[in-house]
Amino acid sequence: MVAGTGLRLSIVAWAVTRAVLMMCVFRVWDMPGSDVSVDIEVIYQGWYGVLRTGIFPYDDVTWQYPPAAALAVLAPGLLPFLGYAPAFFVLCLLADAAVMGMLLYSVRDARRSPLGVWVWVVGVPLLGPIVYARYDVMVTAVAVAALLTAGRRTRLSGALTGLGALLKVWPVLLLIGTPRGPRTRSTWTAALVTAALLAVFCTAAMPGALAFLTFQRDRGTEVESLGSLVFHVARHFGWHGKARLNYGSVEFLGRHVHAVSALALGLSMLAFAWLLVWRLRARRFTPTTPYDAAFAAVLLFTTTSRVISPQYMVWLIGLAAVCVTMRTPRQMLPVLLVVIAAPVTQLEFPIWFSHVVASDKLGVATLTLRNGLLVAATVISCTRLWRETVSQAPPAGEPDPPTEPRESALVSR
Repeated sequence: MVAGTGLRLSIVAWAVTRAVLMMCVFRVWDMPGSDVSVDIEVIYQGWYGVLRTGIFPYDDVTWQYPPAAALAVLAPGLLPFLGYAPAFFVLCLLADAAVMGMLLYSVRDARRSPLGVWVWVVGVPLLGPIVYARYDVMVTAVAVAALLTAGRRTRLSGALTGLGALLKVWPVLLLIGTPRGPRTRSTWTAALVTAALLAVFCTAAMPGALAFLTFQRDRGTEVESLGSLVFHVARHFGWHGKARLNYGSVEFLGRHVHAVSALALGLSMLAFAWLLVWRLRARRFTPTTPYDAAFAAVLLFTTTSRVISPQYMVWLIGLAAVCVTMRTPRQMLPVLLVVIAAPVTQLEFPIWFSHVVASDKLGVATLTLRNGLLVAATVISCTRLWRETVSQAPPAGEPDPPTEPRESALVSR
């Protein structure tokens, strides 16, 4: 009875908070700071016009997405009576509702926690209207679906992961935690086949499908990233670099920027190396390991990236909601840190973004707090994942615990 009341209350809270977000993106209620919807009306709609002609915007350095991202950019055309930007906002609302619906459906199982629903209900509005002004919530919906189906429908989960990877790369990290054996073979094969077929189709159908690889290579250090803190602080000690719009985001330009960008890339490679070592050494896969590992991997990817755009937090909130739903006790503190980081992210963009760009004390303090929370969440998440699966592995000869009830009967679905 109590659980049912709590879920009904969560639905009401979702409806109210989403109505507020829609009022923000439709400018019924103006948020302080930058207008987050401008990119939809200018950049996304510009891409839409190019994509409709049958080619990718391969001469536009702001196009830095895998080929299936074209589906998200073209999708507002399904609602032509609304206009491009309003249709985009409505589709983002529907993706948000899809995540909510999947989480509600999942907690019908008594083994699941309804608190995961609340992580999504609360986390999204704390991040602000940026959620509906980028297509990341659509990708997050695909990733959440992939994780929630991972335990029982491995081929479907793999196919969704492959689709997500062709939408925005990072969902490929969801594969890192699949237990060895039939589940890994089934999931990874489905993901590889789906991604390959989509890539071949997009490449054959439209020129410029792989141009994003070059543009990503040339990215610099974005002003909200972890590495940018070096230059924010250096400005107070005489560094004369500039913060300018470059490759679609505000980046630092000046002496030593290339060196810091290279260090950030090296840190990302070390993070992926750690994930590989963890995968090879992990011996104890529990029912929650796939969710723990996915959350930890995406935290690593986000924190070490040369670019930490505010919409990246949508990915983490979605995965955090799944972790809590699946009752992953080891990730509760990292989840809490991510939820706390959401409103701080809204402060640094868009509310106080001018302070961040200016590297003044308020901007640097806000950015340091947000990035510090992400670093802490990443270290704790990865440490706990390692201890659970490697350091506390069962003695030799002792079988691993089952990963999911009736797994062998359902693995081929």
